[in-house]
Amino acid sequence: MMAYALDWANLLLRWVHVIVAIAWIGSSFYFVWLDNSLTPPEDPKLRDKGVGGELWAVHGGGFYNPQKYLGAPPQLPRNLHWFYWESYSTWLTGFALFTVLYLFNAGTFLIDQSVYAWKPVVAVHAALGFLVGFWLVYDLICRFLGKGPHGDKVVGACVFAVVVFASWLACQLFAGRAAFLLVGAMMATAMSANVAMWIIPGQRKVVAAMKAGEPIDPVHGQRGKQRSVHNTYFTLPVLFAMLSNHYSWAYSHSHNWLVLVLIMLAGALIRQFFVARHKTEVAGRPAPWGWAAAGAALLLGVAVWLAPAPQPAAAGASAGSAAASAPTAASLLPQVQGIITQRCVMCHNAQLANKGVMLHEPALIEQHAQGIYQQAVVLKAMPMNNATGITDAERALLGQWFQARQAKP
Repeated sequence: MMAYALDWANLLLRWVHVIVAIAWIGSSFYFVWLDNSLTPPEDPKLRDKGVGGELWAVHGGGFYNPQKYLGAPPQLPRNLHWFYWESYSTWLTGFALFTVLYLFNAGTFLIDQSVYAWKPVVAVHAALGFLVGFWLVYDLICRFLGKGPHGDKVVGACVFAVVVFASWLACQLFAGRAAFLLVGAMMATAMSANVAMWIIPGQRKVVAAMKAGEPIDPVHGQRGKQRSVHNTYFTLPVLFAMLSNHYSWAYSHSHNWLVLVLIMLAGALIRQFFVARHKTEVAGRPAPWGWAAAGAALLLGVAVWLAPAPQPAAAGASAGSAAASAPTAASLLPQVQGIITQRCVMCHNAQLANKGVMLHEPALIEQHAQGIYQQAVVLKAMPMNNATGITDAERALLGQWFQARQAKP
């Protein structure tokens, strides 16, 4: 019953998390596009009011004319829309999902004894330390190294170096699947903290100063802009890290930290293409396809690097003799049952049927043959974090059994 309840919690939290994340990413991407697509107003009345850029757009049968003021508007409107609940809701639901799936089941999902053997309670505290520690280091970098004409480049280089180090460290301490997710979570935590600690407080101070008739400190706008730009470049890397748990070929690689860094970097390059394209479109210049090409080339390079080596054919054996001597699925089934009993049945039995799958009888093994092959042989996602120590030879035998089943008339 507990496993069933956790599955429902997983479903509902994941659903809500995706919904609010779409709202956050959608509004973030829209405002980045809007900011880079504005043109100086032609109407002198708008310029006199302090409007520095405007845009005409059509959507859903209506025309829209967003305007951006160089500073604050002459008079603060009564209805001022804020954008922050999307960020807070995304982080809260994401952290709740991370708690239910990983922290609550740290011994299964967070720890891989072959990577680093430690107690679940210590692993949980270390995971939380990643979330807090990255934000503190990132925030210090932004506050103290972002000044001067090359401040943005210095901050970018330093933050990238910290992400690379954190990715490497996470993959040395946690199960690969958990490490990828943890790196994404620490970056997402920084994104939401940017909103909660700098962007929204700065906007509130600006509004308060306007209401009090006091001069507005431009530093609030500068800091908010800096953190907002960082958030947009974090988005695609974070999305990959969150989706990576479906692709064991990435997180189970011997150099998984490098796989993670390269794919996240490709995402950031592709995001740079879209950001730069908004500006070139307004200026009438060709789209900066070089950024997109660099990201795509990086992804292609990683795909080629991770491609499995072709299996050599058995030497000296003809196709006919090989077929005649190949074991049948029925003859392999006892060995398959032995592997599954030893490696899988503790989580897939009549009393504990994780994901509704039971494998404690030969008929059930036959029934779930496709899933066994997919999860244990192709994806190598099961057993989770290889907690039961299944060997490559055992996976190969499972694959041989499945192929024999497919080959029978």
